[in-house]
Amino acid sequence: MDKVVNSLKPRRILWPILIGLGVSGYMLTRNFNAETFSFVDFSWQTVYYIMLAILMMGVRDLAYIYRIIVLTDYQLSWKQAFNVIMLWEFSSAVSPSVVGGTGPAIFFLYKEGLSGGRSTAVVLTAIFLDEVFFILTVPIMYFIYGNDIFPPDSVKIDEIIFAFYFGYIVIFIYTLFLAYALFINPQMFKSFVSWIFLFPILVRWRMRARKSANQLIQTSRELKGKSFGYWLKSMWATIFAWTGRYWVVNFMLMSFFHERYSLSDHFLIYGRQLSMWIILLVSPTPGGSGVAEYVFSDFLGDFIANDAWFAPLALFWRLISYYPYLIIGIIILPIWLQKVFRKDRKYKVID
Repeated sequence: MDKVVNSLKPRRILWPILIGLGVSGYMLTRNFNAETFSFVDFSWQTVYYIMLAILMMGVRDLAYIYRIIVLTDYQLSWKQAFNVIMLWEFSSAVSPSVVGGTGPAIFFLYKEGLSGGRSTAVVLTAIFLDEVFFILTVPIMYFIYGNDIFPPDSVKIDEIIFAFYFGYIVIFIYTLFLAYALFINPQMFKSFVSWIFLFPILVRWRMRARKSANQLIQTSRELKGKSFGYWLKSMWATIFAWTGRYWVVNFMLMSFFHERYSLSDHFLIYGRQLSMWIILLVSPTPGGSGVAEYVFSDFLGDFIANDAWFAPLALFWRLISYYPYLIIGIIILPIWLQKVFRKDRKYKVID
């Protein structure tokens, strides 16, 4: 518990900020010239599409909030769900993308009143739905656009394709493991946990881990009995969440280049982002900082007429879609911690 809290200390936001701004600064200075910001033209159309880009982040967050409410069988209020999602995003933003905010998310749900096993099952189910979205939509976009979902002019195209296939295979295997653990054989997951916690450094927490595994087995039985509506609502929320995230880039580009893109271009930009995020999901830096700014210019470079515009557009994209979670998290986290750790608070655990 203390380890989770320490991992979320506000000072940890310095690393992703420094890495992200460092890479953006390098890209700006490398290609800086008189035309670097020449694309900026704050007309009413520009403001309109920027507001739509910001609105898409709101759609994404609202979809995730609704999904966590559905996944917990409406045991969380909208306020509780908002806190959980914002803190989950904050923990993901300050953790390496390959690690994500899974552990802290379980902690947040547990502190909001769910049992350890149920919290674990809800988080794993949410992750499972996200991964299903990827493993289904990526092949669809590849079938439509082929190798065009990769940046055509990249000097590191071989490395990008390798990273893409490696990331997709990792996600596919992980999704199969989650599906097997949640819906087919949760006993296997319990055996795996029991084996992991036999290591000397972990043995002191073995009984607690086995208890959580037992709760997961019970929750697995409940998941098997969920209605079609439960899964339909959850999956639609997942689709809206990821589509909202991707449309940020589409509307951002529209804000500065109003008439440049056709409908087909917008779907191709969507497909590029899918392949881009496959790589970002296995990024070793906090929240993909540095990597995201770099791959943005690489993957979407052929949709931007001037090389000098890559860095400011990448930075602007991150200012809309990433840095706000650092600010929101640092505001919400102390208030939430004070609430959940208040000594006279009595927790009601939902089995």
